[in-house]
Amino acid sequence: MFPGPTCSAMLQLRRLRIFPLALVVFASLHLGTRVAEARIAPVPAPDDLRSSQFKVEVDGKPVDAVHAAANYDYLSVDSTGPVTIRITATEPGFWDHGVDIQPWRLGIRPIRDGQSIEFKLKEPTKLSISRPGDFLNYAKMLFVFVAKPPAAPPKAGPLVHIIPAGIHKGSLNPKSGETYYLAPGSVVYGSINLWKVQNVKILGRGVVVYDGPQNPLDDDGWMQKPDWHCVGALDAHHIEIDGLTCLVRSRTWSIQMKDSTDFTYDDIRVIGGNPGNANQDGMDWLGGGNTTVRNSFFRASDDVFALQGNWDGYGHDNMVKPGHDVDNILVENSVLSTSISNIVRAGWPEKTFNSHNFTLRNSDILHSGIGSCGVPFALFTFWGADGAKGNESGFTFENLWLDDWYSLFQIEQEAPALHGITFRNIWALEQPPLVASKLQGQIKDVHIQNVKYGQAEVTSDANLPLAVSNGAQEPRYAAADQRVHAAFQVEPAVLEKGSIVDFTAQPATGSHLRYTWMFGDGTTARGIHVKHRYTDADGTDLDGESGTGAGRFRVLLHVEDKDGHEDWAEQGITVVGKWQDAVAPQPTVAGVEYHIYPGTWPQLPAFATQIATRQGVAITPAAADSGGFTHYAVAYDGFLNIPTDGGYTFHLLARDGARVIIDGQPLAKTGAPFAEVCGSSLNAVRYVDATIGLRAGKHTFRMETLETMSPFSPRLLWEGPGIALTDIPETAFSHVKPAPKGPQTLQAKKQDQALLPLP
Repeated sequence: MFPGPTCSAMLQLRRLRIFPLALVVFASLHLGTRVAEARIAPVPAPDDLRSSQFKVEVDGKPVDAVHAAANYDYLSVDSTGPVTIRITATEPGFWDHGVDIQPWRLGIRPIRDGQSIEFKLKEPTKLSISRPGDFLNYAKMLFVFVAKPPAAPPKAGPLVHIIPAGIHKGSLNPKSGETYYLAPGSVVYGSINLWKVQNVKILGRGVVVYDGPQNPLDDDGWMQKPDWHCVGALDAHHIEIDGLTCLVRSRTWSIQMKDSTDFTYDDIRVIGGNPGNANQDGMDWLGGGNTTVRNSFFRASDDVFALQGNWDGYGHDNMVKPGHDVDNILVENSVLSTSISNIVRAGWPEKTFNSHNFTLRNSDILHSGIGSCGVPFALFTFWGADGAKGNESGFTFENLWLDDWYSLFQIEQEAPALHGITFRNIWALEQPPLVASKLQGQIKDVHIQNVKYGQAEVTSDANLPLAVSNGAQEPRYAAADQRVHAAFQVEPAVLEKGSIVDFTAQPATGSHLRYTWMFGDGTTARGIHVKHRYTDADGTDLDGESGTGAGRFRVLLHVEDKDGHEDWAEQGITVVGKWQDAVAPQPTVAGVEYHIYPGTWPQLPAFATQIATRQGVAITPAAADSGGFTHYAVAYDGFLNIPTDGGYTFHLLARDGARVIIDGQPLAKTGAPFAEVCGSSLNAVRYVDATIGLRAGKHTFRMETLETMSPFSPRLLWEGPGIALTDIPETAFSHVKPAPKGPQTLQAKKQDQALLPLP
């Protein structure tokens, strides 16, 4: 425990030349005038926390980025006005293949200048910055927190302790009624232990670095004991925590509350990363509840939020021990990210407890899990299996934006009931779900209203997609609120660099409506009908120079009324800077040729150096007859017929690995295989999209895939002029019509026999 600082303690801190972390940005104010030039007071980070990956300037002044955990860094800025941020990566060519700034709904597109990117923020914001598609546990990511300055510190006194700027080693152990103020620049190596206390406040802008003794190869991070989490609470009540940053580097749950109630968290920042990429939840309730979390940021290496009645170990006796209720939790206006697992998870096999009234609203989901642990990961998972019991009700998810995500929900409960689940105004951007959702068991009263993938509303099980089984009640689907319904059209359908584009919103029925457009190139406009000119073909992520010469721009329309009702629509549009001409093949017939190469390949092989042992013709890629092989690589070759000139985006989903090549140009390749967890022998679904400008006609097509661990064939979708996102139809594929066979040489006959052609 830290007492209030004494004069001698303060003198000792000065002699140690402590380097505080926080950057505070002040804006000069003049009576009757607007905000003047910002004055910046940067203070360098301690050597062991200073980032070597990024150099940062805020309003032209150098500041330190701080190393958090894994390959994650962050920058924290308190500001009363707009700020301009310039970030320079120390790794050569770091931004060459693009820049991804999330949340996507903000429409931020930086200016790139070699190793540097620059952008302006007009208001308090929490961002994640990385390279496109690079968000798993090994990604290099920079989180940017811009907030209003914290409230003035309270006066020190018998129950008020001020933790000054500087390095402090040891945990904080507040007593009931105490307030701790962590001054900007204070760094505590340890924990905040809230053990059987009440009426405690943790305020300020300090940082807690937790790097405990947990085994990195096992899960003992669940334990309820002091000094085992960044924030740990047992039988604690009426707690307020504001402005705290938790950096969690060991394999432990970041914030854990057991049988604790009446917690309020405001503007907290939790960043967790560990080598095992597991068992590092953001926030857990083990009984208790009555909690509000607002204006916060979480990056976890497991579930961001988890609800359980208890957790006393993984043995059977501990699992079946009944737990306490978890009730009344509100999470709002926050930014959530995980490298693996769910955004919200409740329940667990064998466990018995009740839970009621959980709401997640008005928040951005940047990265929503990948893979599976018994059930696939999702925005919301309730895993009540293997004899689990409980009365569960009142789960609400509304006004959420999904960027990189895996599935919408996975809900399973055996007995007695789970009911009252609502998904309302869920705006999924850019990509389809990677796996289907599930309702299984004693589940009823599921409501799905205005769940949208881009501009397409989900109206049925088929287009969710959803599997309903074991007595679960079919969900009820409802349309968007027509008063603010967002939808739009784009003309012309084919765009080149310099084109003038017409964007026309479908009129909503409400009054006093505001239509706001974000064009994906960093510019905005207002109105029901607007025009815009694209001056480059690099796309929103600045990745158009990766070889195709075409860029995909993420266009968003926001419709809102004076009462705060809103809706969003999103559509990617392609601006072509370079065209790929069609070829003039010989006469073709339906299907694509394939060749199979047996073996357990860790990655796509160099096919030209391998000898196929089986060949044939498939109606579409990923439809080869393996001939009984279970571990193999396969290459498909043929032609893809493009119906009209335009920009086309291809979406590729694969578990073990896949690549698409068009006209000899590598177009899309999924990331390295990413193993599922909890004993699964499968890989997770990996996703990638790519855009190219194609002239009408046939184009040479090649797709290379692996099936070495996971018995699932890859999936290839497309979208383009007049084509909404859909699987490529088999009628689009063809291959050269074989010439009539004449007399064969003995050598040719042996080769044919070796390839085992299909009948």
